[in-house]
Amino acid sequence: MKELILLILGLILIVKAADVLVTVASSLALRFNVPKMLVALTIMAFGTCTPEVAISFQSVQSGDGQIAFANVVGSCIVNVFLIIGVASFIKPIKVKHATIKKELPILVLITSVFSILMLDRMFDPFTSNVFSRPDGLVLVLFFSVFVSYLIGLLKKGADRENNDEIQYGAFMSILLIILALLITIFSSDLIVDNAVILANELNISKKIITMVIIVIGTSLPELVMTVTSARKGEFDMAVGNIIGTNIFNICVVLGLPVVIYGNVSLYGFNFIDILVVFLSSLFLYMFAKSERVISRREAVFMICIFVMYYVYLFIA
Repeated sequence: MKELILLILGLILIVKAADVLVTVASSLALRFNVPKMLVALTIMAFGTCTPEVAISFQSVQSGDGQIAFANVVGSCIVNVFLIIGVASFIKPIKVKHATIKKELPILVLITSVFSILMLDRMFDPFTSNVFSRPDGLVLVLFFSVFVSYLIGLLKKGADRENNDEIQYGAFMSILLIILALLITIFSSDLIVDNAVILANELNISKKIITMVIIVIGTSLPELVMTVTSARKGEFDMAVGNIIGTNIFNICVVLGLPVVIYGNVSLYGFNFIDILVVFLSSLFLYMFAKSERVISRREAVFMICIFVMYYVYLFIA
């Protein structure tokens, strides 16, 4: 009973924190004439990745890199097929031309490189199935290129619309963002920890705990923020949050600990996992490019892929 109450409390806190973060981040972008997409790609995306960072570093350092891989691969899939799918179903997401031409191709490129780096044994059956330090270095280098792009984006002013209003001052905006991120991270930990306890008490398998509780649990901040952004019509925030989160997950959450701690075994990962990760970025780009709107029909398609993949995980 205690765990269930804490789980519900965590959900309430994370929903409220996400609502505040979207509003304040938008206000901060307007005040400093910064594109909202940049705020979504940095503050929102990187901030909500903090739980994944902690899990990844801890697991790789302890020699259990499979948890880090499951977290990153699962998060990338969940972020697109479930989160964007749900958000687009609630309210079709409009995607700007600049996002289709710049940010989404960067995500497709980085996801493609990540997928290729995981296919060592396909190119050479005699090689060990590991993700090596050079592989991690490649991802970190790609992230540095992405950071260069963000710096260039910072130099451009934001297109301010007449109906845009600055609701908070600079100091209050920064304070509320920090507070909202801390509450989001705390809530995510609260949800995951108590969900795991409940799962153990109900004798649910460790596989389900890892792929459902941990992966989806740590993706709750992205889910709530993306849905909240879409509902408020902040489409740059909705799409940018997912793009930035997936890039950060691949390049930093996974790439950096591998560079620091060394090779990680890819035991348990197969071509289907890699294919679905690649398709997540490809379909997101294709759907966004079609009429610049991710429709409800496309949202249903993405949710169906998510369901089929998880069914595959449980029966494989």
